[in-house]
Amino acid sequence: MHSKRAVAYAQVRRALQSGRYPPGQRIDPAKLATELKISSTPVRFALYRLVGEGLLIDHARYGFQVPLLTEVELRDLYDWMERLLRMACDMGVALVPHAPAELESTSAAADVVKQTWKLFDAIARATAHWSLHHAVRQTNDRLAPVRRAKHGLLDGLEEELAELTLHWQQRELAALQTALHAYHVRRIQAVPRIVAVMHERSRQV
Repeated sequence: MHSKRAVAYAQVRRALQSGRYPPGQRIDPAKLATELKISSTPVRFALYRLVGEGLLIDHARYGFQVPLLTEVELRDLYDWMERLLRMACDMGVALVPHAPAELESTSAAADVVKQTWKLFDAIARATAHWSLHHAVRQTNDRLAPVRRAKHGLLDGLEEELAELTLHWQQRELAALQTALHAYHVRRIQAVPRIVAVMHERSRQV
C-alpha cells in the first residue's frame, strides 16, 4: 500500500510540474486510479498529501482541483519565492566539496519551466539547510503550473534564465540576487495578465 501511495504521489506531482493539470483543472481520483492501474485508496491518500503541500485543493463542491490563484495569492507566492532565494544567496554555498551541477542548455529547444525549477532547487539545496530547501521546493512546485500556464505572455525567457544560470554557476551571488529581484519584479508586474489568462483557460477546460 505504501509503495502504491508513493507511486501515485510521484506521478501526480510530476504531472503538475509538466503542466498536464493546469490551474483550475479538476482531478478525478477514480479516473486517476484507473490510469495508474491501482485502487482508489492509495490515490486518495496521495491527493490529500498534495492538498497538504498546497499543490491541490479539496473543493467542497468540485473535489480535488489544481489551485486557481487570485492576484493577491500569486503576488504573495512570487514574493515568497524571491525572499527564499535571496535568503539562500545570503547564506551562501555550504562548504561541502562538490562539482557545480551542470544545468541543461537554455536554448529554445530546452524546457525553460523545468530548468527554472532545477536552478531554484539547486540554489536552495547548495545551502545544505534542509528547512530552506524544503520551502523552496514546495514553492517551486506550487509555481510550476503557473509557469506553464503563462507561457507566451513574457518574452526573452531563455535569455533571462541563461543570465541567472551563469551567475549561479560562477557563484556571483550578489549579481544573482539582483537578477532574481528583477526576475520576480517582472512577474509581479504581470500578475493581472497572468491571472486573467489562467482564469480564461480554466473556463475552457
